Amino acid sequence: MDEKQKHSVHSTLRENIIEHLFAGELLRRLWQHDIFDAEILKSEFDAGGYDLVLTYQNVTRHIQLKVSRETGSRTEINVSMRLAEKPGGCVVWIFVDDALNLKAFRWFGDPAGGPLPNIADKKVLKHTKGDANGIKNVRLGHRVIKQSNFDTVADIDDLLRCLLGDAILS
Repeated sequence: MDEKQKHSVHSTLRENIIEHLFAGELLRRLWQHDIFDAEILKSEFDAGGYDLVLTYQNVTRHIQLKVSRETGSRTEINVSMRLAEKPGGCVVWIFVDDALNLKAFRWFGDPAGGPLPNIADKKVLKHTKGDANGIKNVRLGHRVIKQSNFDTVADIDDLLRCLLGDAILS
Protein backbone atom coordinates (compact mmCIF):
# COMPACT_ATOMS: atom_id res chain seq x y z
CA MET A 1 0.00 0.00 0.00
CA ASP A 2 1.48 3.34 -1.00
CA GLU A 3 1.52 6.36 1.34
CA LYS A 4 -1.47 8.09 -0.24
CA GLN A 5 -3.58 4.94 0.07
CA LYS A 6 -2.47 4.42 3.67
CA HIS A 7 -3.61 7.94 4.60
CA SER A 8 -6.94 7.44 2.82
CA VAL A 9 -7.78 3.93 3.99
CA HIS A 10 -6.80 4.63 7.60
CA SER A 11 -8.00 8.25 7.75
CA THR A 12 -10.00 7.83 10.98
CA LEU A 13 -7.01 6.33 12.79
CA ARG A 14 -4.76 9.04 11.35
CA GLU A 15 -7.07 11.81 12.57
CA ASN A 16 -7.23 10.30 16.06
CA ILE A 17 -3.44 10.11 16.21
CA ILE A 18 -3.08 13.71 15.03
CA GLU A 19 -5.67 14.91 17.54
CA HIS A 20 -3.67 13.33 20.39
CA LEU A 21 -0.36 14.67 19.06
CA PHE A 22 -1.83 18.14 18.63
CA ALA A 23 -3.29 18.25 22.16
CA GLY A 24 0.01 16.98 23.54
CA GLU A 25 2.00 19.60 21.64
CA LEU A 26 -0.24 22.41 22.89
CA LEU A 27 0.02 21.24 26.49
CA ARG A 28 3.78 20.66 26.23
CA ARG A 29 4.33 24.19 24.88
CA LEU A 30 2.15 25.67 27.61
CA TRP A 31 4.13 23.66 30.19
CA GLN A 32 7.37 25.06 28.78
CA HIS A 33 5.95 28.55 29.34
CA ASP A 34 4.97 27.70 32.94
CA ILE A 35 1.26 27.54 32.16
CA PHE A 36 -0.16 24.59 34.06
CA ASP A 37 -3.86 25.31 34.34
CA ALA A 38 -5.06 25.12 30.73
CA GLU A 39 -7.60 22.41 29.97
CA ILE A 40 -8.26 20.44 26.82
CA LEU A 41 -11.52 18.53 26.53
CA LYS A 42 -12.41 16.07 23.77
CA SER A 43 -15.81 15.79 22.17
CA GLU A 44 -17.02 12.19 21.90
CA PHE A 45 -18.51 12.99 18.51
CA ASP A 46 -18.57 16.19 16.51
CA ALA A 47 -22.29 16.94 16.30
CA GLY A 48 -21.41 20.41 17.64
CA GLY A 49 -18.89 20.97 14.85
CA TYR A 50 -15.78 20.78 17.05
CA ASP A 51 -13.24 18.18 18.11
CA LEU A 52 -11.52 19.81 21.10
CA VAL A 53 -12.25 22.52 23.64
CA LEU A 54 -9.27 24.50 24.93
CA THR A 55 -9.77 26.69 27.99
CA TYR A 56 -7.28 28.96 29.71
CA GLN A 57 -8.28 31.70 32.13
CA ASN A 58 -11.23 33.52 30.54
CA VAL A 59 -10.73 32.20 26.98
CA THR A 60 -12.53 29.15 25.65
CA ARG A 61 -11.94 27.81 22.16
CA HIS A 62 -14.06 25.21 20.38
CA ILE A 63 -11.64 23.82 17.82
CA GLN A 64 -12.44 21.92 14.65
CA LEU A 65 -9.36 20.05 13.47
CA LYS A 66 -8.70 19.25 9.83
CA VAL A 67 -5.75 17.18 8.65
CA SER A 68 -4.05 16.97 5.26
CA ARG A 69 -0.82 15.55 3.95
CA GLU A 70 1.72 18.30 3.31
CA THR A 71 2.13 16.96 -0.23
CA GLY A 72 -1.62 16.66 -0.78
CA SER A 73 -3.65 18.67 -3.24
CA ARG A 74 -6.62 19.54 -1.03
CA THR A 75 -7.45 23.25 -1.31
CA GLU A 76 -10.64 23.45 0.76
CA ILE A 77 -12.32 21.87 3.75
CA ASN A 78 -15.88 21.68 5.03
CA VAL A 79 -17.01 23.25 8.30
CA SER A 80 -20.23 22.71 10.23
CA MET A 81 -22.37 25.80 10.77
CA ARG A 82 -22.85 24.53 14.34
CA LEU A 83 -19.28 25.61 15.11
CA ALA A 84 -20.44 29.24 14.83
CA GLU A 85 -22.80 28.62 17.78
CA LYS A 86 -19.94 27.70 20.10
CA PRO A 87 -17.80 30.17 22.08
CA GLY A 88 -14.54 30.92 20.31
CA GLY A 89 -15.24 28.62 17.38
CA CYS A 90 -12.20 28.16 15.12
CA VAL A 91 -10.61 25.77 12.67
CA VAL A 92 -7.04 24.53 12.81
CA TRP A 93 -5.89 22.86 9.61
CA ILE A 94 -2.87 20.66 10.30
CA PHE A 95 -0.51 19.49 7.59
CA VAL A 96 1.49 16.33 8.27
CA ASP A 97 4.20 14.33 6.55
CA ASP A 98 3.80 10.64 5.82
CA ALA A 99 5.22 9.75 9.25
CA LEU A 100 2.48 11.92 10.87
CA ASN A 101 4.84 14.65 12.05
CA LEU A 102 3.06 17.98 12.44
CA LYS A 103 4.61 20.12 9.71
CA ALA A 104 2.43 23.22 9.25
CA PHE A 105 -0.70 24.91 10.56
CA ARG A 106 -3.40 27.10 9.04
CA TRP A 107 -5.78 29.17 11.19
CA PHE A 108 -9.38 30.23 10.62
CA GLY A 109 -10.84 32.17 13.52
CA ASP A 110 -11.17 35.52 15.19
CA PRO A 111 -8.89 36.84 17.94
CA ALA A 112 -9.14 35.17 21.36
CA GLY A 113 -12.60 35.63 22.82
CA GLY A 114 -14.16 36.20 19.39
CA PRO A 115 -16.58 33.94 17.53
CA LEU A 116 -16.01 32.00 14.34
CA PRO A 117 -15.83 34.41 11.39
CA ASN A 118 -19.07 34.49 9.41
CA ILE A 119 -19.23 31.51 7.06
CA ALA A 120 -22.93 31.74 6.11
CA ASP A 121 -22.03 33.30 2.75
CA LYS A 122 -19.53 30.55 1.85
CA LYS A 123 -20.30 27.83 -0.69
CA VAL A 124 -22.77 25.21 0.56
CA LEU A 125 -21.32 21.70 0.76
CA LYS A 126 -22.82 18.91 -1.33
CA HIS A 127 -22.94 15.23 -0.41
CA THR A 128 -20.17 13.22 -2.05
CA LYS A 129 -22.58 10.50 -3.22
CA GLY A 130 -25.66 11.08 -5.31
CA ASP A 131 -29.16 9.87 -4.51
CA ALA A 132 -30.95 7.19 -6.54
CA ASN A 133 -31.11 9.65 -9.45
CA GLY A 134 -27.44 10.60 -9.15
CA ILE A 135 -28.24 14.02 -7.71
CA LYS A 136 -25.84 15.25 -5.05
CA ASN A 137 -27.97 17.00 -2.47
CA VAL A 138 -26.73 19.97 -0.51
CA ARG A 139 -25.77 19.78 3.16
CA LEU A 140 -27.28 23.04 4.40
CA GLY A 141 -25.50 22.87 7.75
CA HIS A 142 -22.02 22.85 6.18
CA ARG A 143 -19.92 25.35 4.28
CA VAL A 144 -16.79 25.03 2.15
CA ILE A 145 -13.81 27.10 3.32
CA LYS A 146 -10.95 27.60 0.87
CA GLN A 147 -7.35 27.40 2.03
CA SER A 148 -6.92 31.01 0.92
CA ASN A 149 -9.32 32.01 3.74
CA PHE A 150 -6.92 30.58 6.31
CA ASP A 151 -3.97 32.39 7.84
CA THR A 152 -0.61 30.64 7.72
CA VAL A 153 0.77 30.13 11.21
CA ALA A 154 4.54 30.01 11.67
CA ASP A 155 4.70 27.49 14.51
CA ILE A 156 2.92 26.12 17.59
CA ASP A 157 3.66 29.31 19.57
CA ASP A 158 1.96 31.46 16.94
CA LEU A 159 -0.95 29.04 16.95
CA LEU A 160 -1.24 29.37 20.73
CA ARG A 161 -1.32 33.15 20.30
CA CYS A 162 -4.16 32.76 17.79
CA LEU A 163 -6.03 30.48 20.16
CA LEU A 164 -5.48 32.24 23.48
CA GLY A 165 -4.32 35.78 22.70
CA ASP A 166 -1.08 37.66 22.15
CA ALA A 167 -0.18 37.90 25.84
CA ILE A 168 -0.21 34.14 26.38
CA LEU A 169 3.50 33.57 25.71
CA SER A 170 4.96 36.95 26.62
